[in-house]
Amino acid sequence: MHRRNFFLALLALSLLLFVIGGAAAAAAQKKQQKNQPQPTTGSISGRVRVDSGASASGVSVKVRRGDEEVAQATTNAKGDFEVQGLAPGSYGLTFRKAGLQVGKVEDVSVRAGKTVSLKDRLFLPIDEGALALLRGSVFKVDGKSLPGARVELARVEPDGSLKKLDSRITDITGQFKFKLPPERARYRMTVKADDAQTATEDVEVDGPAIYRVAVTLNPAAK
Repeated sequence: MHRRNFFLALLALSLLLFVIGGAAAAAAQKKQQKNQPQPTTGSISGRVRVDSGASASGVSVKVRRGDEEVAQATTNAKGDFEVQGLAPGSYGLTFRKAGLQVGKVEDVSVRAGKTVSLKDRLFLPIDEGALALLRGSVFKVDGKSLPGARVELARVEPDGSLKKLDSRITDITGQFKFKLPPERARYRMTVKADDAQTATEDVEVDGPAIYRVAVTLNPAAK
């Protein structure tokens, strides 16, 4: 009987020590977390979208608090950006790039330790007053206009690859046009028509202007 009581007392003591030890460890951990420095700034991130044929890369992002500019960033090739180190508060953002309309987002609330995501809600249309206008005509070998030809436009990337952008069908006079951003770039047109050989033509754009091109399609080989 005494032996049984001894073991029960020993078990109770062990459980008590376990509970006390766990509580002490939890308290120590809580104290350690409390003593760790808490974040004092937050971030804003997002993605800028643009018209087909324009590039979302290199858009200037300026962050304002009231009338004061407090930070800035630039979008990457996908149009993504992130501005870090912002004190808690309300901010406005201004987006600019040559050839695109200016965009603004207001009343973005930043909290310490948090990233506010604007996702892809910002769209910058092409600025019609600062465009590169590509006008062209397609002809047969006899010099007559070729209506109904398909003109496919691609941008030649720095590595030589092609990024498909848009396409047009020539009108009854054999003409077509594309509206392009004014930044320096090389474009390749691929022209196709029934009973004709496919032709390609490259155009260098280096600013807002009208660029003209004429393409002649040879008859398809028989």
